[in-house]
Amino acid sequence: VQLQAFGGGLVQSGGSRRLSCVASDSTFNIYHIAWYRQDPGKQREEVARITSGGSTTYAASVKGRFTISRDDAKNTVYLQMNSLKPEDTAVYYCHAQRLLDNYWGQGTLVTVSS
Repeated sequence: VQLQAFGGGLVQSGGSRRLSCVASDSTFNIYHIAWYRQDPGKQREEVARITSGGSTTYAASVKGRFTISRDDAKNTVYLQMNSLKPEDTAVYYCHAQRLLDNYWGQGTLVTVSS
């Protein structure tokens, strides 16, 4: 499975942005998908996860502000980010996992200006 992440850019503090993670084929729907982010000098952290069945989990730092969803008909997972803060600035990556298989997409940079 090849993943491509889209939607990064510059946004003002308090604004919103939607990221998309598009998969190359329809087997995408059996994978659990997560969004991670990484700021330079910091460890990559999991931001949100959605299982193949649609269950979601969020990091405490984004809960209530970010929403992960999936549209299997479009082989796409979304990350809706609201009430963005400067500390949300990072490169965001999507990741697909099922059993021992896992795949990373390229990152997309989100910069939140104060």
